[in-house]
Amino acid sequence: MKTYLSNLLMLALLMLSACSSDNNDVIAQTMTQKMNITIDGVTKSVTLEDNAAARALVARLQESPVTVTLNTSGGFEIWGALGFSLPTSNEQITARPGDVILYSGSNICLFYGSNSWSYTRLGHIDGLTESELRTFLHAGESNIQVMLWLPAATIARAGDVNEDGEVNIGDVTTLIDMILNAPNKV
Repeated sequence: MKTYLSNLLMLALLMLSACSSDNNDVIAQTMTQKMNITIDGVTKSVTLEDNAAARALVARLQESPVTVTLNTSGGFEIWGALGFSLPTSNEQITARPGDVILYSGSNICLFYGSNSWSYTRLGHIDGLTESELRTFLHAGESNIQVMLWLPAATIARAGDVNEDGEVNIGDVTTLIDMILNAPNKV
């Protein structure tokens, strides 16, 4: 156990030694590029885009996981209200199976098919075929409970996100506290 904590502390110190003001954005982006989606006890990872909406979503998820109720629509997506708004950078795109999309600033769409519209792309569900996505997303169903949450490796704090949705590594104690208070999983 001591070796595990020592290794984690060394990793944290190495990462923090690279934290000059020029490196903050790169390190924050590296540490916050994934989120998880859980439906009916099955969890899949999402690779997030590097945009203000995804950074703001990460900041919100650092406060707590978000559970939303999504419904099938149009035969290509499940979607529903997030319960809060995110910054938009809408552009005409064709959403593909696996895309995680922000619609109208406050709705999340998880695609198992394709559709062209003016959206803000948040990310993409990793490693599933179209058939597997349809099963995972419960295509064709309503009232689907979906939890969005961050992996434990995410270290930037919500207070480190400015009004433009940019994340900066701020307080060294956040990482150290996370390491020292980690559950014993050795």
